[in-house]
Amino acid sequence: MTQGIFCRHDEAALNDLGGGTARRVLAWNAALMAVEVSFERGAVGAAHTHPHTQCSYVLSGRFRYTVEGESVDMAPGDSIIVPAGAVHGTECLAQGVLLDVFTPAREDFVSQA
Repeated sequence: MTQGIFCRHDEAALNDLGGGTARRVLAWNAALMAVEVSFERGAVGAAHTHPHTQCSYVLSGRFRYTVEGESVDMAPGDSIIVPAGAVHGTECLAQGVLLDVFTPAREDFVSQA
């Protein structure tokens, strides 16, 4: 895994994930990773789980975030911690961007960047 300790936004690859979502891996090392995820209105981050602890921060837009069956509507400036192994997902209510931080880093994201 090659570390991306310094990251210039305009040099970070934007990966179209389909369904109105795109991901940009930002600065990271093996222990911590920052990822920007853009959503079109109505796009869905399907319910899933992973072994990483995740913090999501709403940069813009509005999202309905669901963790272990509990849903909360989130707006710019709101954040949430998703424990490792928790089932979670999101629906974009108004076009926006999330900043997701993972510990440890998501190796699967690096291989796709």
